[in-house]
Amino acid sequence: MEKTILITGGAGFIGSHVVRRFVNLYPNYKIINLDALTYAGNLENLKDVESAVNYEFSKGDICDLEFLNQLFQEKQITDVIHLAAESHVDRSITDPLVFVRTNVLGTANLLHAALKSWEKSNHKGRFYHVSTDEVYGSLGQDGFFTESTPYEPKSPYSASKASSDHFVRAYQNTYGMDVVLSNCSNNYGAYQFPEKLIPLMINNIKHNKPLPVYGKGENVRDWLWVVDHAIAIDTVFHKGKSGDTYNIGGHNEWKNIDIVHLLCEIMDEELGRPEGTSAKLITYVTDRAGHDFRYAIDASYVEKELGWKPSITFEEGIRDTVKWYLNNTEWLERVTSGAYQSYYEQQYS
Repeated sequence: MEKTILITGGAGFIGSHVVRRFVNLYPNYKIINLDALTYAGNLENLKDVESAVNYEFSKGDICDLEFLNQLFQEKQITDVIHLAAESHVDRSITDPLVFVRTNVLGTANLLHAALKSWEKSNHKGRFYHVSTDEVYGSLGQDGFFTESTPYEPKSPYSASKASSDHFVRAYQNTYGMDVVLSNCSNNYGAYQFPEKLIPLMINNIKHNKPLPVYGKGENVRDWLWVVDHAIAIDTVFHKGKSGDTYNIGGHNEWKNIDIVHLLCEIMDEELGRPEGTSAKLITYVTDRAGHDFRYAIDASYVEKELGWKPSITFEEGIRDTVKWYLNNTEWLERVTSGAYQSYYEQQYS
């Protein structure tokens, strides 16, 4: 094999799309998918590649340094694409220390294991760290996040990701490690865990449940189709300049309430319901503590330097996403019931 790439968090939402792309497009790469299989890790997302000769799953925790050292040695890992993270802001408010453990300590462990392994083998591997636009804080009505925007994280989640970003850059500066970073906007698409806004609303609309909207729903987010994000990760990994950061966004700013109304319209159409039926389910709830007002990414640098840009419009992507969830009701039911968590024992025990 030309490379042996460790992809962490590869059973998660974004990770599964990245793993699938690399397994299918690069038969000369050995892809090791490392995932702890916490609640958001779902191996059913990867049924179509699990028997591929260049794919291997490894269950493990990036907070276990001894395990990582052994994994790097046994599998002779040449490169890392690091996606493993606790990522839900609401959960970070409830239990911030879990986010510190996984996102900060876990990233530091992974960096250290890679450094020691590659020093020992005299190999110059690439460490690609995937992060979030939330590290930049909150915007007002105007302006965009660029790669030079100062960090100002506002939630325990974004603070933990900001810290992990700094550790990655520190290893590049101190030890000369070949690192690249990217900070992305909100992802949407197939296989997303239904605690997130878009799949939550799709599932609730389908079952005629209330559609909880924080505050007045005026908060603004930039939305990125997960398939486009996987393409961007592929591009940055192969073409990114060592030490550089690339902001990856979808050029799609939407107020949360407008997203919900759009989903209501599409779902009424897809389900054959009278227009306006689903919108009656909208329920305004107490706003999230410290809720950032607006995120918006200027993705011109990655487009200029590496030639990446979104391939479809948000309207196309969101319709594709709705149809995927409606056509994959068994997947959604297994996730919401918790049955998906037995898949590892069935396949790997």
